[in-house]
Amino acid sequence: MRLELYLVTDPGLTAGRPLLQVVAAALEGGVTAVQLRDKKASPRELLAVGAEVRRLARRHQATFIVNDRADLALALEADGVHVGAEDLPPLEARRLVPRPRLMGVSAASVEEAVSAQRAGADYVGAGPVFATATKPGAGKPIGFEGVAAIASAVRIPVVGIGGIDSGNAASVIGAGASGVAVISAIVGARDPGSAAREILYRVREALDRRGAPRPEAEEGP
Repeated sequence: MRLELYLVTDPGLTAGRPLLQVVAAALEGGVTAVQLRDKKASPRELLAVGAEVRRLARRHQATFIVNDRADLALALEADGVHVGAEDLPPLEARRLVPRPRLMGVSAASVEEAVSAQRAGADYVGAGPVFATATKPGAGKPIGFEGVAAIASAVRIPVVGIGGIDSGNAASVIGAGASGVAVISAIVGARDPGSAAREILYRVREALDRRGAPRPEAEEGP
């Protein structure tokens, strides 16, 4: 499970570029996990795109996660599934997607994070850390304090999400997160590979400063 730099896909932010092109560039830049997320696509479309995303993720030894759909996660032989507040309840998702596959759960509070851990989550996506236009209905930002509180309350990794970019990623790690989830700062970047490389460098610097364990270091940009 590699969660340092967790890319969440959004075909609406690619500025007309093919999503797979953006994902490939981001993985070249060092993305360590990719979540296939497209609320508008049909299951058939998700299966087709997901098979290619899985292939790209495997090539780069990145973790491949499917958003919400436990059935598609199984069909695609993904590494796991991620469920949010309005998706399949974590207990049901865990039953459908048993270990060794992973389950991530979105959490906006300590109570939700602890509940997710009890339900069998392998990590929590904590946020939104900052206000974000990508998910306008995501709720009130929890800030660094919210990330720190959640990270202190659970034993599983915490991934900060919501409005994260190269300018604030290190501070999210400093607050206690094991990684950051990014959407627009990579998917919408002119050069997704360079954007990913810069964010990953800052994340790994912050992990080193905190003395947190992480995979082997790579050279910075």
